[in-house]
Amino acid sequence: MAAKRKGKAVRRRRAARNKAAAGALAALVLLALLRPVLLLYLGALLAAAGISWMVWRLWRTNRLLRSKDTAWRRQEEIAAGQRTLAAIDAMSGTEFEEVVAELCRRDGCTQVRRVGGSGDNGADVLGQLPDGRTMVIQCKRYAPHRTIASREVRDLLGAKVHFAADVAIFVATTRFSPQAEAFAVSHHILTLHRDFFGLWNNGTPLLSLAEVNGRGQGEARHRARWKQTYSK
Repeated sequence: MAAKRKGKAVRRRRAARNKAAAGALAALVLLALLRPVLLLYLGALLAAAGISWMVWRLWRTNRLLRSKDTAWRRQEEIAAGQRTLAAIDAMSGTEFEEVVAELCRRDGCTQVRRVGGSGDNGADVLGQLPDGRTMVIQCKRYAPHRTIASREVRDLLGAKVHFAADVAIFVATTRFSPQAEAFAVSHHILTLHRDFFGLWNNGTPLLSLAEVNGRGQGEARHRARWKQTYSK
């Protein structure tokens, strides 16, 4: 009787081992069959993870660049707001032209570029106004006691024709002679003398100054104080 029970136990254990072996074999066969699919899904998962990481890095880099650009622009705005006419007077002609180009960009002008130098054909800055009109600018960083003569304004009129510009602008760190101002107004040339340039430098939009073109240099008493202040 005991022998029979022992034989049954042995057979059960053997059957269990056979079943486990069959299960393992079936799992191996199933794994072999599904291996290409599993590898495909695993590859897709890794690719998705890689793409997500790259997108995150690009987003983070773009955010950092935008943050730095915003900070730089803010510093430029602060610097421009603190820039005085005395600081302008200490600049070179080229630096003054760069400031004028910078102010044009601040006011929404596009395609602004400095072209001053030898062979500039009477132009220092070229670009487009916010309304799309093309402009040519002549810049003169003269000592305040000097005066812009009418011949210099006539040269700008020639530059306007040469570059086929819609608008001509004369920016100076001093004042215009009455003849130069009259010539400019009669030929629709915008003249920004020292006072107007100071307003522009401090935030007044360029096109707003066009509305008072030909005015602002004052009457005789103002001109007398100007000479007293700036004459050597």
